[in-house]
Amino acid sequence: MQLDVFKKDNIYCLFDKNQIKNFHPNMLCVNYWQKKNAITGSAQGRGTTWFVQYNDSESKKVQHWVLRHYYRGGLIGKVIKDSYVFTSLKNTRAEREFSLLAHMQTLALPAPKPIAYLVSRHGIFYRADLLSSRIENAQDLVAILCKQPITDELWFAIGATIKSFHKQGIYHHDLNAHNILIDNNNKPWLIDFDQGEIRTAQSSWQQDNMQRLRRSFNKELNKLPTFQWKNNMWEAILAGYNQ
Repeated sequence: MQLDVFKKDNIYCLFDKNQIKNFHPNMLCVNYWQKKNAITGSAQGRGTTWFVQYNDSESKKVQHWVLRHYYRGGLIGKVIKDSYVFTSLKNTRAEREFSLLAHMQTLALPAPKPIAYLVSRHGIFYRADLLSSRIENAQDLVAILCKQPITDELWFAIGATIKSFHKQGIYHHDLNAHNILIDNNNKPWLIDFDQGEIRTAQSSWQQDNMQRLRRSFNKELNKLPTFQWKNNMWEAILAGYNQ
């Protein structure tokens, strides 16, 4: 990575020059991509996640990215939608996730590459956006399981993948079935590391993380009539995790 900074008035951006040759902060705004007809899709979660296509005029390289605005969750999110108290740049949601993604790239973990982030200050508050790489030819696990079951070998691989993150002390704050992607080669990936962090290698947080994932499968089972999940599948995940 070759990091560079853009600063103007109340806006601070960090970006990877190896990924973006001609950076502009508008690249962290969905309107910019809409005007270029470069929106290739979207996904709904707490807010809308946008999939965009970047055509580098110099290298002629086409890249596919994910643009996400940071939104609050829970009850407070109904009142204060997307503003956070600014204490320091390193404590912003965007800087923390960008840095964690960059760290995971050095460990060759299957997670998105960080591309850029924007922090916009408004008095004592800030708003933020993040660009990261899109995992090519991949679907989230919920979408797959709504159409068909997967093999024990793939469940095993999911468990082993999660363990590879935990071995490095990577805590995923919202480990759930939507944040596991499977690509065309049946390789699992983890996405959405907002509020993730590096923790010491002790087991209590790791087991809590796993139980959060298990609850998410049961939650989707109760919501989606075609969701392919049975409790014995959890044993295949644990077999991969504990190998």
